[in-house]
Amino acid sequence: MPVAATSPALSRQYTVTAPDGVTVAVQESGNPDGPPVVFVHGLLGSRLSWDAQVASPQLQRYRLITYDLRGHGLSGKPVAATAYTDGRRWADDLAAVMAASGARNPVLVGWSLGAAVVTNYLAAYGDGHIAGAVYVGGVIELDPAQIAPHPAVYRDLVSPDLKTHLDAERAFVALCFQTQPDPVTFQRLLANAALASPEMVAVVPSMSIAAQAGLGGMRKPLLLIYGARDALVQALPSIERARGLNPGLRSTVYDQAGHAPFLEDAQRFNSDLAAFVDAAVSH
Repeated sequence: MPVAATSPALSRQYTVTAPDGVTVAVQESGNPDGPPVVFVHGLLGSRLSWDAQVASPQLQRYRLITYDLRGHGLSGKPVAATAYTDGRRWADDLAAVMAASGARNPVLVGWSLGAAVVTNYLAAYGDGHIAGAVYVGGVIELDPAQIAPHPAVYRDLVSPDLKTHLDAERAFVALCFQTQPDPVTFQRLLANAALASPEMVAVVPSMSIAAQAGLGGMRKPLLLIYGARDALVQALPSIERARGLNPGLRSTVYDQAGHAPFLEDAQRFNSDLAAFVDAAVSH
């Protein structure tokens, strides 16, 4: 069973203002002079999704930058649908975090929806300012062939009935794992979900993803990591589609993991990430 990560003291917390005025909450830890890694969490998450990385002794030599996506955590929660359906807005947030942090040639790590954010960043800004990217359980496109069907859960996530909505959040968080985390971690992740903007949850399935321009134009090192037992994203069809857009990518599948291999097999993931970062920054 995955072990609870202890939240370390954050070395720095600050906010960044996106071009459309949304406030983005940013946190940093690790070695401020180390190679930077920017983590982009998934739907209904926050920077706390990455506690097993931020707390990892193996990763403390890197500059670890996490932030809360718009509509999540401590970041701004606009109500306009276009604040979430326009994929460029999410890309601009990531660019603003990179600019404000001064992170030079970071490795971007995107989980689930966070991978789509990275794709939109690549489409808008290119790969000239990054060392590489890792997609974890990554959403390549919001395509039924790549997304596992859970119509009742997604329907109930936008229910106006509070109990129905909260029960759907619990079901969604449970679907992130083949092996459920310890109760404290699960409760924290469930609290993450409860912080998410209902306006965002309602419209994010219509978020634009510039997969052809983003992944298709990526020439820096790219690694895809999926869990073979992912209940939310179809691993093999997603890898196949991504490889069709970018034949140079590498991929690996964790046989026993679900949608969150960075938590379910944190030690292996952290080792794989460290090896990728070291190779990418010397590329």
